[in-house]
Amino acid sequence: MKNIVFITSVLCLACSSLTYAANNNAKSVQAAMPELMTLYKDLHQSPELSSVEFNTAKKLAKTARDLGFEVTEKVGGTGVVAVLKNGQGPTVLIRADMDALPVKEQTGLTFASKVTTTTEEGQQAHVMHACAHDTHMSSWVGTAKLLSENKANWSGTLVMILQPAEERGRGAKDMIADGLYKRFPKPDYALAFHNSASLKAGVIGYTQGFTFANVDSVNIEVKGVGGHGAYPHATKDPIVLGARIVGALQTLVSRELDPQDPAVVTVGSFQSGTKHNIISDNALLLLTVRSYSDKTRQTLLAGIARIAKGEGIAMGLPENLLPVVTVKDEYTPAVFNEPEFTKKMAALFTTELGKDRVIEVPPVMAGEDFGRYYRADTSIKSMIFWVGGVPHDKWQAAQETGTALPSLHSPFWAPDAEKVIATATQAMNSAVLTILAK
Repeated sequence: MKNIVFITSVLCLACSSLTYAANNNAKSVQAAMPELMTLYKDLHQSPELSSVEFNTAKKLAKTARDLGFEVTEKVGGTGVVAVLKNGQGPTVLIRADMDALPVKEQTGLTFASKVTTTTEEGQQAHVMHACAHDTHMSSWVGTAKLLSENKANWSGTLVMILQPAEERGRGAKDMIADGLYKRFPKPDYALAFHNSASLKAGVIGYTQGFTFANVDSVNIEVKGVGGHGAYPHATKDPIVLGARIVGALQTLVSRELDPQDPAVVTVGSFQSGTKHNIISDNALLLLTVRSYSDKTRQTLLAGIARIAKGEGIAMGLPENLLPVVTVKDEYTPAVFNEPEFTKKMAALFTTELGKDRVIEVPPVMAGEDFGRYYRADTSIKSMIFWVGGVPHDKWQAAQETGTALPSLHSPFWAPDAEKVIATATQAMNSAVLTILAK
């Protein structure tokens, strides 16, 4: 009986300690919020496109230096690596992405972006943080600030990175190729979050295992023999061949994959011809291809090449006119959350925020290049989680009336930035203090 009483007392003390730590963490975050919201509004008003995040990187690199981090700039282009060594222990990597999108903001915010620039393709475009990476960076600074001020309670190494070009699927690849794991301490753990346009503000969503998909962009150049629209028998019509290819591609997912193996093959563009009565001699199909496992990815890519060639042969084209399939180099690999580590972090977040603010969500077919940090060394325990950004009033209206909510990349996407930044900062701070606990 005495043993039972003793164990119960210990458990009560542990629960009280966790509650105290969570409350203390929340108070520290709230104290930092005025400064973080000022930073957020500044970042929101001055967005930069992929690979040209020069001012953003310079500004945040200075902030990290002022907090006592050893900072290296221009890693993988405009990437920033900030290292804080604090005794013996594991190494934790925390990543935030910096780039904005060529979108004209229509949120109505008083601090809305009015930036315009020239894209890589030479087009004039407005620029907006339509994926709300500005909330990611603000939380990154908040996490760096709290952990640098609380060094007495953790031991180990922090590697905090600001990554360029996530929207182009190449930033993580470029930083790793530039020696991220050779020039700086290699992480034992890697963490990131992404704001969500489908979760209520302040709610964390997590997924065990595959979380984001493999993303491939595929071009199919369809060749033919052009001529007069009145004499189709004298031509080899690339539009007809392209249409056959589009139809046949639908069988890849429906008839060649296990129905329980998610995949997407979408023809997003079909370009050919210039006039009603002219049969063109070429067509171009642009595809996006999504999957989770590498095996499924290879099945889809091989199937696309086989179908395109097979339909060309069936139409009677000679070898030199068969369709040409090109897989573009902006490939983004699937993101995999290590299940056991993810469960532990989800349990921690639940203790920190309450069970009504931490939910398990299904994987998505969107792309995110955070998966490259794990793929570069699969011994790393890796997790990316969602932080809801839908303002509570809009969330409630959507539930009651079915009102559509703006998505990520929408010119109308305006998250409840204060709740996103506060929730993410509290979760990240708690995660690192737990992983690197003395």
